[in-house]
Amino acid sequence: MTSAHRTSGRRPSSDDDGNAALELVVLAPVLLCLLGLVIAAGRTTIAQGAVDAAARDAARQASISLKPAAAQVAARSSALAALRSDGLDCRPAVVVDTSQFKTEPGHVAVVTATVSCTVALASLAVPGLPGNARLQATFTSQLDTYRSR
Repeated sequence: MTSAHRTSGRRPSSDDDGNAALELVVLAPVLLCLLGLVIAAGRTTIAQGAVDAAARDAARQASISLKPAAAQVAARSSALAALRSDGLDCRPAVVVDTSQFKTEPGHVAVVTATVSCTVALASLAVPGLPGNARLQATFTSQLDTYRSR
């Protein structure tokens, strides 16, 4: 038999044996941190969408109210209901600009609602993560041009 036949069944020895496991041990925490950041960014985006929807609902409810005081109450309750239904745990600040309710009928007038919400990062990203994220959205809705104000 030739030497080629004798060594064909054996694996050639190498100094690189076992390095793949070591590389995995080094890269695993980095990959897990990257995955955690992607999840946190996604959950923050979803929470921002919930605040956007709450601002839109608040402005719409305020725009169909007949009086500024009723618009304030309707906007706040609508924003709270929207955030609650989306499962966002925060105490929102709802600011409604009803100054254009005084505009004469026949002229364009709008109502603007701003919803601010401070959410703990632990509830958005990774449990135990310190800090808060402040989410804010503003939406404007047009009042009916020909209704009495």
